Amino acid sequence: MGMFDGLFGSYSKRELAKIEPIKNKVLALEDEYAAMSEETLKGQTKIFKERIANGETVDDILPEALATVREAAWRVLGKKPYPVQIIGAIVLTQGRIAEMKTGEGKTLVACCAAYLNALPGKGVHVVTVNDYLAKYQSEEMGKVFRYLGLTIGCILHELNNDQRREAYNCDITYGTNNEFGFDYLRDNMVIYMKEKVQRGHAFAIVDEVDSILIDEARTPLIISGKGDKSTELYTKADKFAKSLVPYTVVEMDDKVDQEELSENSDYIIDEKSKTATITRQGVKKAEKYFGVQNLFDADNSTLLHHINQALKANGCMKNDIDYVVKDGEVIIVDEFTGRLMMGRRFKIGRASCRERV
Repeated sequence: MGMFDGLFGSYSKRELAKIEPIKNKVLALEDEYAAMSEETLKGQTKIFKERIANGETVDDILPEALATVREAAWRVLGKKPYPVQIIGAIVLTQGRIAEMKTGEGKTLVACCAAYLNALPGKGVHVVTVNDYLAKYQSEEMGKVFRYLGLTIGCILHELNNDQRREAYNCDITYGTNNEFGFDYLRDNMVIYMKEKVQRGHAFAIVDEVDSILIDEARTPLIISGKGDKSTELYTKADKFAKSLVPYTVVEMDDKVDQEELSENSDYIIDEKSKTATITRQGVKKAEKYFGVQNLFDADNSTLLHHINQALKANGCMKNDIDYVVKDGEVIIVDEFTGRLMMGRRFKIGRASCRERV
């Protein structure tokens, strides 16, 4: 493979070679745009939008648009995108992945690509991994966008529907993958079009694409109605679970003597799968504690459910690991990022699912 790479070059090198002439066109415009007055530079956005309305494409205006946002970033932030960052913006515009190391200026690359692809007026989503980055990047890069006459929005957890709708109607909208995802799910549950908050999905730039599209994508986003109000049965089930004798195994397999465990423990905790299973001894105690003849009778399904969830909560869920208690409220901790997931609850039977009420 090394010999063939040497003769013909790798795929990435061949593709970068095709992008090189486009990058050179952008750099060749540097002196021309640097000489523009403030009014003329700011007026380029209107010109680009008119050209697109008259039939030109994003690719047609790419050199001039990137030269514009490059000069604007220099005047507003004191940062002028390097040639490698221009290449990154072109790669993103082509719908491909631009791999960049920490410190190489991904935020500025996204800024250039976002400006270019916002010019058709259909909206651009910039997807980040957490609320802090979404807010910071929207504020910092927003200075450049506003300088050039574009509107900026940022989707944060605490926003109501009207505020979200306003943010999505902006030319460029920053937010996390979870916020965008849950808004999409909610939009598919509304009855009237006017109740939707998102206006469409034309172009998106995904930061930390490996984390968002691989790591976090392993668990689905699930949306549901409001949970049932707490009843006395929750308290009774919790009190009962705390009175039982657990037995913990790293992983349930054939080597574990389940008959022996059933005789010497009330429920079994499987640490790997995060499950808690009641034993025959535990069932007998439950029937005596709650005064029922057969715990597995269909009439006792609600009671059995509460017992199972109480066993799982007491045996598998760890404070400050799986959840935290803040201001009297239990808040789930994201297993991948460690950040708090406000307003969400565990999916029944699947502690790894992310669910929003």
